[in-house]
Amino acid sequence: MKDAPFRPFETLLDEEVALSILRQTTAGADDGELFLERKISEVIVFDDSQIKTAAYNASEGYGLRAVRGEVAGYAHSTEISEKSLRRASETARLSIGSGGGTLAAVPKGSNVRLYTDSDPMADASFTEKLELLKEIDAYVRALDPRVMQASVTLSAGLQEVEILRPEGIRMTDTRPMACLNISVIVEHAGRREQGGMGSGGRFGLARLIEPSHWKSMANEALRIALVNLEAIPVPAGIMDVVLGPGWPGILLHESIGHGLEGDFNRKQTSAFAGLLGSRIAAPGVTVLDDGTIPERRGSISVDDEGTPSAKNALIEDGFLVGYMQDRQNARLMGVAPTGNGRRESFAHIPMPRMTNTYMLAGKDDPAAILADLKDGIYAVGFGGGQVDITNGKFVFSCTEAYRVQNGKVISPVKGATLIGDGATALKKIRAIGNDLALDHGIGNCGKAGQWVPVGVGQPTLLIGGLTIGGSAT
Repeated sequence: MKDAPFRPFETLLDEEVALSILRQTTAGADDGELFLERKISEVIVFDDSQIKTAAYNASEGYGLRAVRGEVAGYAHSTEISEKSLRRASETARLSIGSGGGTLAAVPKGSNVRLYTDSDPMADASFTEKLELLKEIDAYVRALDPRVMQASVTLSAGLQEVEILRPEGIRMTDTRPMACLNISVIVEHAGRREQGGMGSGGRFGLARLIEPSHWKSMANEALRIALVNLEAIPVPAGIMDVVLGPGWPGILLHESIGHGLEGDFNRKQTSAFAGLLGSRIAAPGVTVLDDGTIPERRGSISVDDEGTPSAKNALIEDGFLVGYMQDRQNARLMGVAPTGNGRRESFAHIPMPRMTNTYMLAGKDDPAAILADLKDGIYAVGFGGGQVDITNGKFVFSCTEAYRVQNGKVISPVKGATLIGDGATALKKIRAIGNDLALDHGIGNCGKAGQWVPVGVGQPTLLIGGLTIGGSAT
């Protein structure tokens, strides 16, 4: 169980004193805020039929920021006190210099609640969680005699945020998170392969620990492992690729999502800089970043600067129509913030980040899209990848993929990597399915050393002429 609700201005700081210090810090600044946070989390890893990790973490602190032009002064501490805040003010104030700025407009308030504020960890005791992990492990091992190993990870946490603005406005947000991951290793004839399945979101553990839910996850993890057990090496070359719905949207997230964040475009380091209003994708391609979807992993009621999250259009019918903005980059670019100012914790400065980024559905029948694939790859699952933000070039490894010839799935393949660049791939989209799906709630996004939870999604897509890296000769 978590402690009493996080109320720093009732227990640790006098609000009027804190506001006075904040105003002194941001005098002559363009922007700034006091961000206070308490975060608790629990992770239990059950591997090789025993507990490998059982961790409980708790942290709290604040970050004080003053922004002038392109410069931001930032100081943070785990000690929430007037004395500490005054020291932090001296540091953050260094960015202001001689001042001369005018505070940007205050964020609009929001009463929208996209998720519960209850503690997700409280849905089960530690003993009940441990028994559940044992039950899942036993269930997975009994599914098939080829199962050699199983690993189950259960995690949950609660982030409580208070944001104080120089205008005297306070915003609060209480953000739950829960996740269950199941991994299976199978062996046959001396060959071992792996499959995995994860699920999560901004809700309690109760939903994840329902037997019907975790059993379907375990069955899916085993299915993927067994598919990979039959996979053959994929040939390298240039092929047409059909991407499945849902999680394959991670390729969209990485290959173009970061390139549509405001800071990269303001600094002209993105492949999409200066292209607003230009066609950058095939007709029919519409991409959104939407932080307002209830209970989704990437959703936020307000961002970490106090701006309400929004449903932002990035690409409409192939044309670039917007970037994702925090307050600083929006002001410098002369546009409005979009609710994408995010930070990993109180110890990190906010920056433009994605929330839930996905492509809208088209009108094509997914079965017909696959039937039209003459010789190529049907990619359903993805693992790790690398992307160069400046040019959008990407390399992604497939965790579940199939060779398709004349519209028929021939066999699963292993060792397949997709190689290309986001700007070119967008223009090579030849069919868009009517089956938009979001991922199962497992995404994390890294940028400048900070990690935040995100969501992805897309319908079935046909992309012409991607380079396939493979191992077959």
